[in-house]
Amino acid sequence: MTIIAPNSVTLRLRIGIDLGGTKIAGIMFDHHERIVAEARRPAPTGDYAATLSAIAATVADLEGTAAIGATVGIGMPGCIAPATGRVQNANSTWLNDRPLQADLEARLGRPVRLANDANCFVLSEATDGAATNAGIVFGVIIGTGCGGGITVDGRLVDGPRSIAGEWGHTPLPWQTAAEFDATRCWCGQTNCLETFVSGTGLARDHRAATGTALSGEEIVDAARKGDLGAQATLDRHADRLARGLAVICRILDPDVIVLGGGLSQLPHLYAVLPDLMAPYILAADTRVVVRPPKWGDASGVRGAARLWP
Repeated sequence: MTIIAPNSVTLRLRIGIDLGGTKIAGIMFDHHERIVAEARRPAPTGDYAATLSAIAATVADLEGTAAIGATVGIGMPGCIAPATGRVQNANSTWLNDRPLQADLEARLGRPVRLANDANCFVLSEATDGAATNAGIVFGVIIGTGCGGGITVDGRLVDGPRSIAGEWGHTPLPWQTAAEFDATRCWCGQTNCLETFVSGTGLARDHRAATGTALSGEEIVDAARKGDLGAQATLDRHADRLARGLAVICRILDPDVIVLGGGLSQLPHLYAVLPDLMAPYILAADTRVVVRPPKWGDASGVRGAARLWP
């Protein structure tokens, strides 16, 4: 843990936790929205009880010797189902159907707010990031999985089932004949966008096309070195991502789309996506603003802290 400013404060502190597949990251804001503490630890895999303990330990690390307890907001895979109070749609499947919010509130002795990690990401970028002051913002997570979140005038749009923005589990639109061969998603559906445009999907597609198993990073490196197969994989990925985002434009007509997650670091996406999307934009003005995140990997945890005003 790194303590940036050791003095306790007398006004409300806000903790944000990003519960990822491999790590748990946390920050604490003071009342001036300065980060006064940061913490990070590995995320337990496949172990619900250990996940609760790791989150509680991260909160304790962040609070340290602060004179008052902080509010706690948590960005998570999936979300809390309003109808049951239990986790739904998490690709960290050991969390599903668990009363995560109730268990954390009992462990921490205070109310806790939880939201999908993509919601936290877009809230951060719409508040003081790449989409500051934009009216409608769609935030995309393209990493191990694929998710989305929506803000309107800086406020999250969540919905009565807490699934607004669950873009990764809609079908790949305008499929070509080569894409009809159904790919099973962990959610139980077939041909979800996540199976095509996530980092996992990128690697799967390259292996299917070339017979070579490479990570997303290795595919990018190979393309830079002139590997035509790797370049073709990146071209297919960008085209599929553009088709998926064009559907969002038809429904939301966002002012700004912000890309997050590991694949948001691919610089070519910002150059090619607007032109690839243009044929699918049903408007005289086909220009779409697509931006990288201002806060990078820190966006999720910053947005989680802001689940509390």
